[in-house]
Amino acid sequence: MKFLFVGSSPDHGGAEVHFTALAQALQEQGHGVEAMVDPRGFIAAELARANVPLHRRRFRNVIDPCAHARLHRAIRDFRPDALIGNFGKDYWPLVLAGRMAKVPVALFRHSVTALNPLSSRWLPRLAHSYFAVSHYARAVYADHGMDAQCVQVLHNPVDVRRFQHAEQVRAQVLAELDIPQDAIVVGYCGRMRSKGIYTLLEASALAMARDPRVHCLWVGEDGGGELRSAAAFLPHADRHRFTGLVDDTERYYSAFSMLAFPSLAPETFGRVSIEAQACGIPVLGSDIGGVPETLIPGSSGLLLPPGDARAWKRGILALCDPAARAAMAVAGRAFVEQRFSYPVIAGQLVARMQAGR
Repeated sequence: MKFLFVGSSPDHGGAEVHFTALAQALQEQGHGVEAMVDPRGFIAAELARANVPLHRRRFRNVIDPCAHARLHRAIRDFRPDALIGNFGKDYWPLVLAGRMAKVPVALFRHSVTALNPLSSRWLPRLAHSYFAVSHYARAVYADHGMDAQCVQVLHNPVDVRRFQHAEQVRAQVLAELDIPQDAIVVGYCGRMRSKGIYTLLEASALAMARDPRVHCLWVGEDGGGELRSAAAFLPHADRHRFTGLVDDTERYYSAFSMLAFPSLAPETFGRVSIEAQACGIPVLGSDIGGVPETLIPGSSGLLLPPGDARAWKRGILALCDPAARAAMAVAGRAFVEQRFSYPVIAGQLVARMQAGR
């Protein structure tokens, strides 16, 4: 099949990573892929690196006439079998273009904020496929009044060739950060705001008091440095390391002994959880939102009550056992390969787009 992706976002978040990963997954399975994207930012750069042909134009708003003309030219020239959209600004232009060109449209929704009543009622009915990225999100959309029968679930894909454990890389990262090679590294990856990071900070301090091998590695943007400042006043402050924003997160997963995903507010899904498990890293995740769909509790990780620092301390100490981590590493990698790998998710999308055509 041939897929034309349309993405007007210049940002670098979960929806943008999903957009590029899904395009690459289809391309790797031998499907034709082109994309009409904002010429700035992450999406254009990532797809250019993957040699996806780009139409560099974005929708400034729903009625942007130049963008509509560019989209119709791309459809005419490429003759796609399906149009794919991830961002709210692109939903109505894609539905209208798909109807005019008689091309099926698949829309992905990543946020759980409510759409306006018109869009909530009609977009899932007018699109060929309307996807939530978790069962949790689908339930929230139904609570907002959307017809759940019009919403399907298709999880995020992950490149299991890119995300895999490398012991040599682990040794290099630990040496670069001056962390002992025998350390038990509690890793966090993501933006350091509104994700329960202070629960994890408290829990890690309690775990460090119990086990001198425990260290914390914080990967991501620390805004104004508030978390780093807070860690400096804790006992064992010398066991915390901060990398800042990085592009090669898979490298740091290899250095983790476990990933902590301590969200307080419900996450729509939780990509970092499946990326870490692909790298053979057990996950401590908050039992909230879409996070439970990203791991096998007791097998590839542990679900813990959000905001309960003492429960998170117990979870960290439980995974200080190397035998427990080794078993979870094998289970987690197999789980991701079977549920979230590029061939699996690309195959599911193709099957659903072909259904009813």
